Amino acid sequence: MWLQKTQEVVQMNLDTNKVKIFSGRAGVYLARRIAESFGVDLGASSVVDFEDGEFQTSYDESVRGATVFIVQSTFPPSDNLMELLLMIDAAKRASAYKIVAVIPYFGWARQDRKDKPRVSIGARLVADMLGVAGIDRMMTMDLHADQIQGFFSIPVDHVYASSIFLPFIRSLAIDRLAIAAPDMGGAKRASTYAKALDCPVIICHKSREKANSISSMTAIGEVEGKNIIILDDMIDTAGTITTAADMMMSQGAASVRAVATHALFSGKAYERVAESSLCEVIITDTIPLSEKHEKFTGKIKILSVADLFADIIGKVYANKSISSTFIM
Repeated sequence: MWLQKTQEVVQMNLDTNKVKIFSGRAGVYLARRIAESFGVDLGASSVVDFEDGEFQTSYDESVRGATVFIVQSTFPPSDNLMELLLMIDAAKRASAYKIVAVIPYFGWARQDRKDKPRVSIGARLVADMLGVAGIDRMMTMDLHADQIQGFFSIPVDHVYASSIFLPFIRSLAIDRLAIAAPDMGGAKRASTYAKALDCPVIICHKSREKANSISSMTAIGEVEGKNIIILDDMIDTAGTITTAADMMMSQGAASVRAVATHALFSGKAYERVAESSLCEVIITDTIPLSEKHEKFTGKIKILSVADLFADIIGKVYANKSISSTFIM
């Protein structure tokens, strides 16, 4: 599907000499695929590290008058965000015509509001820093909270992974399918998928004693005999999805899979997935997987977002509508 769309981008007669795709060090794995799908070479850039931990970014080719797309997800450590900010500043000072930050995974998105006194709103702070650095537009995928788009005063292309996940789920041809939300906050996303797939919804209700620690979980909806797909925007420690999977299997589910856009896989996430009742975990490549992934490939399937972002980059540059991308 995306190959056909990428061919359509080529047919737009774009001046690819004026489109340059670069990457920070943490985004090379994906940026190279995006550039290849778009039909250009990944731009040459470099980073000089100083002994005290400071670093300096630079472009090794001219960007004067070009529309520059910088690919970098801002997952931990915070150096990834700082490197992106420096690359934006360098492009601005090198007379780039426009600068677009392509941030497949937007970090700090869980800090979208004050949920208790005397805490920061990290997502707003990051949005302000990106704006001050000099971006003209931002592209991202499956924000943890949709309202984060309102923190920016520039256009934000919020892409949904449903355009990748829904065709894949349909290709599995699963009988007695049900979509599950791992918590109340994911109910809207799960309902949208369930409507598209014409299947029931299950809502998991969990209570926490502290962050990344679940004290109890129950399921609302019919579980017995169902082949369930737990849907989420990210997997961090994998505590939620593995607890939900084990709980639903104990209640008579036929099978449980997990589908999530961003695979943070912090702490013992890989071990939890391996030891859980999950038969499969489907993720995207918005975040590079660690070396641990090689030990757990049996349960984890990766779907690439490269063709999707290449398609959107082409349409944005050509001032074409991208609304067809927004399935949700």
